Amino acid sequence: MRTSEAEVKLIDFSQEKATDFLLPQPAVLTSSGWDNIYYEHHQQPQFDTPEHQGSWHVIAHCPAVEVSGERSGERWLDGRLKTEPRNQGDIAVIPAGISQRCNWNTLAQFTILAIAPALLEQVGQDLVNCDRIELIPHYMNKQDILIQGIFGALRQELEFGQIGGYLLVDSLKTALAIHLLRNYCTTQPRLSSYADGLSKSKLKQITEYINEHLHQEVKLIELAAIAQISPYHFLRLFKQSTGITPHQYILQCRIQKAKYLLHESELSIADIAFRVGFCDQSHLTRCFKRLLGMTPKQFQSGRSQ
Repeated sequence: MRTSEAEVKLIDFSQEKATDFLLPQPAVLTSSGWDNIYYEHHQQPQFDTPEHQGSWHVIAHCPAVEVSGERSGERWLDGRLKTEPRNQGDIAVIPAGISQRCNWNTLAQFTILAIAPALLEQVGQDLVNCDRIELIPHYMNKQDILIQGIFGALRQELEFGQIGGYLLVDSLKTALAIHLLRNYCTTQPRLSSYADGLSKSKLKQITEYINEHLHQEVKLIELAAIAQISPYHFLRLFKQSTGITPHQYILQCRIQKAKYLLHESELSIADIAFRVGFCDQSHLTRCFKRLLGMTPKQFQSGRSQ
């Protein structure tokens, strides 16, 4: 029997450890500080959740098999019951405001990614009628290669985060939002006409902003706001205007600034790495050698001769 509406548990994914009250054990890996998305990876014993719903959209994903045995179970989605095979790579889509409950009949491994509706509105502002964005519920019985890749990249960022992490996560968020709007949404696309790249004045504004903020994380959504377009169109137009992605451009700017400081200042390489936005000296050294074929110390020695 379906739980009465008054007993439906509400999940606030804007808070960390959002699902702790719902599951037997806390998540083994969680995100922190990622605007408008929230990631949790779980290893749980057999369980059955109460009926619940969230104010954010949720994608649930079965990762590569790390435990033996079947992973099938049941899900009640908006009151309708289905048995799910939960094969490796299967995903479920639970839109915001849709009630669900589920069970796992064995040791469970799964990942969830919650997406704030505001993210779809921001990305979709040039693409769809934002006041009519509605995701279509899907049980965990289908594969989606792009979503699998995004889940894998986000997990890798949590485990081994490196320079440009916020920009990378912003790019992944944008790609995911566009994919959801294209393939899991009831709204029809709105035609847009961006054909000539960014204007010279907008590009100048953006590049000046990047160079003034090299010492900190530069977020894709901030750059798109300067251009007054959605992150999706900003990515495309920036590359059209410069020939490279924002992430590549920022990395090049950081290396150029590092070269200048190595030649003109008395700062240590570690201090220079910090001033131009690298996590530490080793990150600067790796990127510097990859782009220039030499280490910062070798560059510094060569210029001093």
